[in-house]
Amino acid sequence: MTINHQSDLEALQKIGAVVAEARDAMGQAVEPGITTGDLDAIGKSVLDKHGARSAPQLAYKFPAATCISVNDELAHGIPSPRRMLKSGDLVNIDVSAELDGYWADTGASFAVGIVSARDLELLAVTKQALHDGMREARAGNALREIGRAVEKRAQRSGFAVVRNLCGHGVGRFIHEPPSVPNTKAEGSRQRLWEGLVITIEPFLTTGASSYYEASDGWTLRTPDGSRGAQFEHTMVITKGAPIVLTRAA
Repeated sequence: MTINHQSDLEALQKIGAVVAEARDAMGQAVEPGITTGDLDAIGKSVLDKHGARSAPQLAYKFPAATCISVNDELAHGIPSPRRMLKSGDLVNIDVSAELDGYWADTGASFAVGIVSARDLELLAVTKQALHDGMREARAGNALREIGRAVEKRAQRSGFAVVRNLCGHGVGRFIHEPPSVPNTKAEGSRQRLWEGLVITIEPFLTTGASSYYEASDGWTLRTPDGSRGAQFEHTMVITKGAPIVLTRAA
């Protein structure tokens, strides 16, 4: 969507704060022994407290309130009371929701207990790639400059970018145009405009640049078992730095 009134911005800031609160509450609970079902219950309780509705449930009939993906799972992992996290895992938490007709989306990846130095680097580089992309997210700039910045950061550290997972427009629905690439996407010359609401969400891995859909019909996994990480913010494009709607309070 494109923001037309101050009331649009205020409503987006409200739902952005809700999903950020849920993401952070879930992240703080990550530890060996907790289940992904437990984490999902924490996220749902935050959404319920604010009267927000889970976006994946509302839009796509997803079987949980949030998406939680572990290790070689890149996205859309289904939380389960039987999936217990253990030391050495990487877990991605993705929270999106709707409130009063406005939608926001955010995600972050976390280390569980003690992980390898390479996994810690993957988390740090993916988070930095998000911030690199955000620096290019200003009115008048080409969409591909966001992807160029993400890809440059990944390649510098020897990580791969999952090319067919992208950010997206958001605001009046969970997935809206335009698609926001995580590679330089030379064919994409579309330019950003003031007031546009988008997500940037780089997906980096230790090896794979593609994914496949698992037999559950939801979970997206790397074909070679390589681990992935994702970080995501919803933001509003301005002539300068974007207005980030999903920062921690």
